[in-house]
Amino acid sequence: MSTSWDRRIERAGELSEKHAAVSDLLVFYQQLARFQKSVYERLAQARDHDASVLLPFFPELISLVKRAGSPALAKAASELSSDSKEDLLSLLDSVWQHQVEPHQLVGEYAFFAQALLQPYAEFLAAKTGSVEQTSSAVCPFCGSKPQLAVLRPEGDGAKRFLLCSLCATEWTYRRVICPNCGEENKDHLPVFLAEGFDYVRLDACDTCRTYIKAIDLSKNGNAVPVVDELATVSLNLWAQANNYHKLRPNLFGV
Repeated sequence: MSTSWDRRIERAGELSEKHAAVSDLLVFYQQLARFQKSVYERLAQARDHDASVLLPFFPELISLVKRAGSPALAKAASELSSDSKEDLLSLLDSVWQHQVEPHQLVGEYAFFAQALLQPYAEFLAAKTGSVEQTSSAVCPFCGSKPQLAVLRPEGDGAKRFLLCSLCATEWTYRRVICPNCGEENKDHLPVFLAEGFDYVRLDACDTCRTYIKAIDLSKNGNAVPVVDELATVSLNLWAQANNYHKLRPNLFGV
């Protein structure tokens, strides 16, 4: 799995040079991914693996965000630096145990919870091994909502997978169905493409007005879904302007 983190870091660097409008975001994500990789690798040395094992990583994350994050994130980092260990653990547990959805947390706190829980959840998922496939629209390992859809080459076409927003587990999911409300009428499931990003599409639903972004690896095998999703935030803004809401906002709340 370390190679997966390395590829994310490399891809963020590649795309930051190609897309000036999101260069700052991708450069920050690159630094964050390096931090997350180090968390992932150090978890292997821990004796216990409940969420409290993440508490020692908070100061390093707070320092990184103060140094390289947006003003809003830096402000939240300063606030978190004075929180007790009990409060920080409560923040992690509230997301990990699905007591709240990240977007329901105050301010930018969701970012910090997810930034630490992502490598933790990926570590646990890798340790557990393969999971049973499911027709559910939530992750079969950790129960989180999907961040993205991934289209992987199969035969003459592409098969759709959903990618978990927390543990990066992928599971197969039918193409003509809304993962939010279950709508199956293709006339209510428009697909939007954008010039300049022929391998990225928005799978929308006119019934519940949600969408999920899909990265088509049959068209671009070099794409790294979680990174390329960040590089195409302009599509998210277009969707918002057209009254579609993302099924699950990304790490940066977009």
